[in-house]
Amino acid sequence: MSRQNAGVFYAVIMAGGSGTRLWPMSRRNRPKQSLKLFGERTLFQQAVDRLQPLFSPAEILVVTKSDLVPLLRDQSPELPAENFIVEPEGRGTAPALGLAAIHLQRRDPEAIMAVMTADHFIADAASFRKLLAGAQIAARSDYLVTFGIIPTFASSGYGYIEKGESLPLESDQPVFRVQRFVEKPDVEDAVRMAASGKFLWNSGMFTWRVKCLLDELRRQMPDFYTQLMQVEASLQDPEEYTKVIGRVWPQVAEQTIDYGVMEGARNVAVIPTQIGWIDVGSWSSLFELMPCDSLGNVLVGPHETIDTRNTLVMGNERLIATIGVENLVIVDTEDALLVCSRDDVQDVRLIVKNLKRAGQISWI
Repeated sequence: MSRQNAGVFYAVIMAGGSGTRLWPMSRRNRPKQSLKLFGERTLFQQAVDRLQPLFSPAEILVVTKSDLVPLLRDQSPELPAENFIVEPEGRGTAPALGLAAIHLQRRDPEAIMAVMTADHFIADAASFRKLLAGAQIAARSDYLVTFGIIPTFASSGYGYIEKGESLPLESDQPVFRVQRFVEKPDVEDAVRMAASGKFLWNSGMFTWRVKCLLDELRRQMPDFYTQLMQVEASLQDPEEYTKVIGRVWPQVAEQTIDYGVMEGARNVAVIPTQIGWIDVGSWSSLFELMPCDSLGNVLVGPHETIDTRNTLVMGNERLIATIGVENLVIVDTEDALLVCSRDDVQDVRLIVKNLKRAGQISWI
């Protein structure tokens, strides 16, 4: 069977998020995926880098917002301009992936679609590419495949996937039927699930046939599917497409791919893996990604510390001095300073929400 008849394998990077929990470094016009939080490459550039050579630049698509396209194109000049799929407004991961699906279906009705986000860190890129290649096999058997991260500790910050029976697929990777998805648990349940060996962290990465995703959208999200088909009908005419999506998209209800599709899908499989995966979702992530000193501090930029423990200091140009503190996050930028407890890093997004409500757009 030729590669074309088998369906071309594409990668879709979701890169439209605003990264509000990494404020004040992450902003509307330069969100976290465009930043060099660690290393010499941005999170978005790392996401593109790790896909090659399994995918050629022509086979890598990016879903993002219109105001981010120039920034991301500048960071990835190897990607064709037509591979940037623009959402007029962010409506959640389910609509974003539905939009990507109709674009891919137009290119190849038998296309296979691997999905990842631009704000993940993956230490073992080679194993990740092997994982994607194995997932392609399960997807060709009409499974919606997700990747489950083997827990390294009892996290209450991730959703979980309970794996069921092993599936008899000719894959180099063990593949299991998904028993159920579990929302972020409390600490007691997280300890129990991590110890059981049956539960995996939900990575938010997927592989499926485009037509299988569209079938599930039609079955589970019929209103959105109808809207999506209006957009799809205009794809052959760029001017008409711009008008139709501009009219339809603001009416689309927000929904995640987990709630909208995966939890109710008929054929869902999971591949357990351990690839050094970290969701760079909050300032706490940097304690896992960057070297700590002997007192557990992550220190970037000019600093002077006395009796300081388990604290993140992200400096700009000013000297940051700390005395007798612990478990803090301190992030200094040109126009804003964040100081919070490590226990409250998930609430940084509330600062952004409050600033937006107050009309302080220049600070977000």
